Amino acid sequence: MKNIIWMLLLLPFVVQAQLIKGRVVSEDVGVANAHIVVIGTNKHTITDSLGKFSIDKLSVGNLTLAVQHKDYKILEKKVALNDSLDLTLNLIKLQEELPEVVFSGTMKEVDRLKSIVPVEMYSPAYFKRNPTANVYEALSQINGIRPQLNCNICNTGDIHINGLEGPYTMILIDGMPIVSGLATVYGLMGVPMSLIEKVEVVKGPASSLYGSEAIGGLINIITKKIDNKAVLTADGFYTTYRESNIDLGMSIPISEKLKSLTGINYYHYANSVDFNKDNFTDVTLQKRISVFHKLNIKRLHNRAFTLAARYNYEDRWGGEMQWNKQFRGSNEVYGESIYTNRYEFIGNYQLPIEEKMFLSFSFNDHMQDSYYGQTKYFANQKVMFSQLLWDKSTRNNDWLAGIALRYVFYDDNTPATANELALKNSPDKSFLPGVFIQNELKINQMQNLLIGVRYDYHSKHGSIFTPRLAYKYNFNESTIFRANAGTGFRVVNIFTEDHAALTGAKKLVIAPNLKPEKSYNINLNFAKQFNTSINNVFRVDLTGFYTYFTNRIVTNYDANPNEIFYDNLSGYAVSSGLTLNFDAAFWSGWKINLGFTGMDVYLKEPGERKSIPYLTERFSGVWNIGYEFPRFPIQIDYTGNFYGKMYLPVLNELDPRSKIAPIWSLQNVQFTFKGLKNNLEIFGGVKNLLNFKPGKMDPFLIARSNDPFNKNVEYDNNGIVKQTADNPFALQFDPTFIYAPNQGTKMFLGIRMAIK
Repeated sequence: MKNIIWMLLLLPFVVQAQLIKGRVVSEDVGVANAHIVVIGTNKHTITDSLGKFSIDKLSVGNLTLAVQHKDYKILEKKVALNDSLDLTLNLIKLQEELPEVVFSGTMKEVDRLKSIVPVEMYSPAYFKRNPTANVYEALSQINGIRPQLNCNICNTGDIHINGLEGPYTMILIDGMPIVSGLATVYGLMGVPMSLIEKVEVVKGPASSLYGSEAIGGLINIITKKIDNKAVLTADGFYTTYRESNIDLGMSIPISEKLKSLTGINYYHYANSVDFNKDNFTDVTLQKRISVFHKLNIKRLHNRAFTLAARYNYEDRWGGEMQWNKQFRGSNEVYGESIYTNRYEFIGNYQLPIEEKMFLSFSFNDHMQDSYYGQTKYFANQKVMFSQLLWDKSTRNNDWLAGIALRYVFYDDNTPATANELALKNSPDKSFLPGVFIQNELKINQMQNLLIGVRYDYHSKHGSIFTPRLAYKYNFNESTIFRANAGTGFRVVNIFTEDHAALTGAKKLVIAPNLKPEKSYNINLNFAKQFNTSINNVFRVDLTGFYTYFTNRIVTNYDANPNEIFYDNLSGYAVSSGLTLNFDAAFWSGWKINLGFTGMDVYLKEPGERKSIPYLTERFSGVWNIGYEFPRFPIQIDYTGNFYGKMYLPVLNELDPRSKIAPIWSLQNVQFTFKGLKNNLEIFGGVKNLLNFKPGKMDPFLIARSNDPFNKNVEYDNNGIVKQTADNPFALQFDPTFIYAPNQGTKMFLGIRMAIK
């Protein structure tokens, strides 16, 4: 009896003496700094450098362990202490957590935190939280970037960075400047999300490395690497607007030394809708197919050799609801019909020598067959690019030098390339050879200094010199200050400047002897990462920017209502502001990405007040809030953006449409179910929850939609539109009043899978 009493008295102490131990691994490698919590108790620990852990003084019975690490999916494991005390817990790598390696800032692969130039990086999983059919739409999820629609009918668009228009943004694919001119307007919409390994963004002039067009910033779309992890991937969705999008990917090893990656994208939207009752399609109808193929050739010493090709075909149209292809180019029913054929070739070859040297090359041929009402526009653009790069690292110096050559051929049926003295056209041809060199000096363990310079010779504009200076100070491994200063330049691009004239009745006028723009920029960046005791992660990234422009190419809509006039600004222009990015990852399953940009963008002519360019917001923001349930295979994502007021290009003072756009926001929610085999996911949700559409408070979006060929418009002796009973606001047909997508709330449902 005495023994039984002693056993009962000692039982609590025996129970509390239970020990659980084990190892946290991923792909048989120990995971350090993983946080382990016994749910429902105050017991927790962190794994050591080998992934090992132990927790003692536990009660006998069934317990639940939660394992969390910022780079892996949360794992919950039910444990019976009387069954096993030595566990192996396997973590699965988060798909969205790519290695933090960036290229675009310095043309050298480097850890993002160690890069002397601030580079923002976005993975495919980030964009999957709000799935889109192409890169153009997906970029709206990035802070400080706004895809701007420029036409109500054909839905052409460009990319604004920090308030600067599309011509100031350089778009690269795998570091090659093959998306420009015609492709910036239409070709970018043909880049499918299935191709993307990551997207890198550099804000501010990068002309010292990349040449013309990188005056406001650059977006580098890096295509997928070839591996054998997934033999077949598929991703598709369908919306209540009757849009369908399908992405297929195949990774096939042809031989030991040759591997291939193929991607196919098909997008189809043929549902004419006219909710605003103006007899014009609210959204452009499209059929698009894109085929991408990439080869990786294995060589001695793992030297690089890749070849890639892409073909893109698109048939898009918008116009009056009764339009069909028999009216193409006629003056009976108005429609804008664009056929696009585009070929791209990209290669990168590391020379077989001891020095680290790379020869990269690209070629693209963009052909466009289009009608804007009766206005015929046939155009062909060819861009050839080649670059020899030398990369040399010593103890305290990282050298980079290169020679580049860019050739652009452009021909169309407009006066831009006409030759009055000859029967044939005179296509616009430009050569842009350049040479650049930079050195990043490691001053000490905390400080780095980069000095770079580039010299280009444009066949029309002559010599262009663009220096660069950057400085980085590491307070510690998680706190960084960067200062970057540089210059940029841009030459006029015929189609980019010309497009507004094609979609309306205005005449395009480009001033003779147009000079290249120049910019002078400084960026100050502060980045900080916080890790809490329970392994929550917070990141703050704050950037201040200031850019001063000379010879700014400006658009004048007001000098003559019937003209769009392009000329150099005799004064100066400024783009300045602040950008804040905040990211948080909680061990409980929450992920939060917030971004805000405030801008002051203006033009200043001598003796005049500052003026703000059209379609330039004063502030914008994005958010991405996601939660993955630890006990259920479900993830929910709430994404959105908002934009401040902006001036709109109305036709005249009598035009009843808004002179200023309201503050507007697009918000979306998505649910993803991940509990199926073969990495199968089912996702669905709602886009544009607030059902926002532009012009809700305006009498119409398209001016004179009842008379698209201006048959009943009367003009005075100076060619100015007269005010009549039929035309009380003295307007002519104009579809360029647009600042946001004209598509209301829609639901979507999709599926993703990967067969390994």
